[in-house]
Amino acid sequence: MPKTAFPHPSHSGLAGPMASLDGLLRDWLPRQRWFAGKDRPVTDLRLLSMTELFPGCLHLLVHAGHAGGPAGHGGVPAPGGTPPPGDCYQLLLGVQKHLSPRLGKALIGTTQEGPLAGLVVYDALQDPRSAQLLLERLRQPGSAGPLHFEADPAVRIPAALPPRLLDAEQSNTSLVYGDEFILKVFRRIQPGVNPDLEVTTALAGQGCGRVPAPAAWFRTTQPLGATLGVLQPFLRNASDGWTLALDALATGHDFAAEARELGRATADVHLALAAGFPVGEPGENARTAAAMIERLDAAAHSVPALRPYVPGLRSAFSMLVGCDAGPPAQRIHGDLHLGQVLRAGREWFVIDFEGEPSRPLAERRSPHSPVRDIAGMLRSFDYAARQRRPWRPEWARRCREAFCAGYAARAGWDPRKKHALLRAYETDRAVYEVLYEARHRPDWLAVPMAAVERLAVRGD
Repeated sequence: MPKTAFPHPSHSGLAGPMASLDGLLRDWLPRQRWFAGKDRPVTDLRLLSMTELFPGCLHLLVHAGHAGGPAGHGGVPAPGGTPPPGDCYQLLLGVQKHLSPRLGKALIGTTQEGPLAGLVVYDALQDPRSAQLLLERLRQPGSAGPLHFEADPAVRIPAALPPRLLDAEQSNTSLVYGDEFILKVFRRIQPGVNPDLEVTTALAGQGCGRVPAPAAWFRTTQPLGATLGVLQPFLRNASDGWTLALDALATGHDFAAEARELGRATADVHLALAAGFPVGEPGENARTAAAMIERLDAAAHSVPALRPYVPGLRSAFSMLVGCDAGPPAQRIHGDLHLGQVLRAGREWFVIDFEGEPSRPLAERRSPHSPVRDIAGMLRSFDYAARQRRPWRPEWARRCREAFCAGYAARAGWDPRKKHALLRAYETDRAVYEVLYEARHRPDWLAVPMAAVERLAVRGD
């Protein structure tokens, strides 16, 4: 299937602002947590669209091109039609003559030339005034140039909710409004409907109470249709699974009961997804294994520490051929781990259905084996257990067993009985983690590398 990409800017007027912004953004973008091209120099910046969202705030879609490395999935086509290496990013920039001292952390820089010369540029999402005006756009659906703001008419969104920016590390930017709603602003943009809107809408239609339903959202139609952000109810007094797991480890709590209930919640979401989207046939194991081996080879090319384990890891994927194909392919979460679940009271909720941002949107919207989600959560228990020394593998094993038991009780099939399938997906996830940590958090690389060593040698 050909990759869909944003087209060239349709008019030369977009080139002018980049004369002011190019140098500032080349320096600022690679320092952002959500920027995907940290390991590749930015060789080209192109302004795909620019809209004045309100006075003093510009909405931009910018293509960042890279020399060498794999192509991104939101690039601008070269003359031959092939996307160059790079990605498309959504920016909301404040542009003022003077910057308030309280916004010092938001500063991008002062322009020196071009039509914006002499003006201060900053990240508008860190400005409470801009954040409130963005919420007003969502409260009163309409359009601003190619930007379209839409809302569920059955949901009341109060005015003047005070915003606060979440500072947790993530691949997008999230704003909480009055502890009533949370707005996720997607940073890395790909053409098409983002799963975080598509899936949550479908689950709401199925009456699934495990997932907060979208209240409002915004999208762009130019240069190509794409989801830009989603507003959902904010779960007050909720704690994410990662924090709860670390607290349990610190206090010596077993966490198996919570893991079992989390398994049940995951099965509930999978059952609702199977009812809300078309279900495919059981996965073609030969094709799945080939794709996993391809990802392994690409990761080993980028991370030399992975190379000695490639033969053993390949064996995990080769075992797929001829084994039980497992449950039918269906829509899944796609990036399930303890940071993607919340516990409020005694209930677990699942959030962030965007999937792995590094993978193409078409792939993230395609049916996959639910074992992939299960493997992601099992890896997350191992991540949590390795945050304390000495490492407590028995804690992780009990959580893994309890999670699978809870899932089996609700879903009607037991992931533990799909050993070859589960090992392959867990190995594939560990390879993804190695590549991710090498690029974004080198200090964490030892965590997935320990799993790689285990999976390559013993496979348990």
